[in-house]
Amino acid sequence: MSEASPVVLGIDVGTQGAKAVLYDLSSHAVLAKGSSSNSILPSDVPGRAEQHPATWLQGVREAVAQVLCGLDAARVRGVAVSGQQHGLVVLDAEGQVQRVLRPAKLWCDTESAAEAAELSHTLEWTLVPSFTITKLLWLKRHEPEVFARVACVLLPHDYVNLWLTGRRVMEFGDASGTGFLDVGARRWSEGAMDAVDPRVRAEGMLPPLVGPNEAIGTLLAEVAAELGLPGGILVAPGSGDNACSALGAGLAGDGATVMSLGTSGTLFARSATPILDPTGIICPFCDATGAYLPLLCTLNCTRVLEEVRESFGLEHAELTCLAQSEPPGCSGVTWLPYMIGERTPSWPHATGALLGLRPGCLRPGLLYRAAMEGSTLSLLSGYRRMLAAGLSPCDELRLVGGGANNPLWRQVVADAFQMKVLLPAEADSAALGAALQAAAIVEGATVAGYVAAHPLPSLGQVVTPKTEHKQAYEAALRLFEQMGAHLFAR
Repeated sequence: MSEASPVVLGIDVGTQGAKAVLYDLSSHAVLAKGSSSNSILPSDVPGRAEQHPATWLQGVREAVAQVLCGLDAARVRGVAVSGQQHGLVVLDAEGQVQRVLRPAKLWCDTESAAEAAELSHTLEWTLVPSFTITKLLWLKRHEPEVFARVACVLLPHDYVNLWLTGRRVMEFGDASGTGFLDVGARRWSEGAMDAVDPRVRAEGMLPPLVGPNEAIGTLLAEVAAELGLPGGILVAPGSGDNACSALGAGLAGDGATVMSLGTSGTLFARSATPILDPTGIICPFCDATGAYLPLLCTLNCTRVLEEVRESFGLEHAELTCLAQSEPPGCSGVTWLPYMIGERTPSWPHATGALLGLRPGCLRPGLLYRAAMEGSTLSLLSGYRRMLAAGLSPCDELRLVGGGANNPLWRQVVADAFQMKVLLPAEADSAALGAALQAAAIVEGATVAGYVAAHPLPSLGQVVTPKTEHKQAYEAALRLFEQMGAHLFAR
């Protein structure tokens, strides 16, 4: 590899911090990685989860500084940003980065549950509180003086793009998580805008929509100076974190599926046609290539296992060893993992429940496995719905996120889904996906064509499902769904 080989920068702005990767256009390898951390603003209001957008910009500065350390920055040709979906960023009429009217309400904020129910009735499809449209209606109802000043609505990655380029736009993949997009027609829905307030449409609060294959602008000189990058480099449109993660995990063919085990659990698959589910369990998203990315998201995933670790004062490695001796299905012990309510199904007021307890069951290994299985079964239930809605089935699953580092969890996923589990070589799949999009645009290719032409390596490890465990997990899934519906379905 030549020292002068060009590189691109991929940035992922998440709930817990920012990550950055440098991708070499000659070797097609990740050269360097950087990260920063941030947290949700403290609040004692149930369901509230907010961050100030300024913390995202600081996180980008820190992560980029790390990846550029020791590198000739003149090699950087382009940049793209992946971002947490759904977050509501509101700006005033001047529409500048510093004109944010209030902290951003995040994807995991469920204060807008009542507004979600109202909009679901009005629009005749089920919207969950995560969606941006519900948060904007919440703002109108609960902070009318702020809503009156709103002139522009952006998502988190759009806000970072505004800082980078001075341009306010929204890309289809991220826009499809707002609830405002007519996914099939790929345009803003006038009915959805008017359901919040006629001002949304009349005053053009939603920015222009852009596709995945063209730069949205060039890096502003003043921001380039802040970041230590060349001014005028191309800025790709980026996308939501799940759409970028799909790129970074190498999704190419229809039905190809990724599961992410993180703070939230997500499962998404590439589809040539939109998968429209009026129940709202499957989100009708666009992907970052011009195709579609039906997705389900659960609010409770790795945090449920953390509850067990904190309760017993044991480390995850020790708990994993104990859990390995427990049987699949946990002998009927079922953990409904809805510690902070749930999005899939849309049960924002649900709580966690541990059922099927008998004497001696309150041992750490069993509870840890029950938490692991409960989080997995929640995703499996949604995946079955996705197949029923028309997704092409696949025989392998790409696993990413922090939970993918746990060998037992990888086996549980393989056994419950009865699919081979592959681990992509690059764990930071969203940041890598953003870099791949930037690479495609710098090289004048389509994003889909570039990803197909440069297949990504896996770790070489394939977890094979144990067919002898299939029956136990089918029974566990039936019990899981029945108990959840009995306790929380309305």
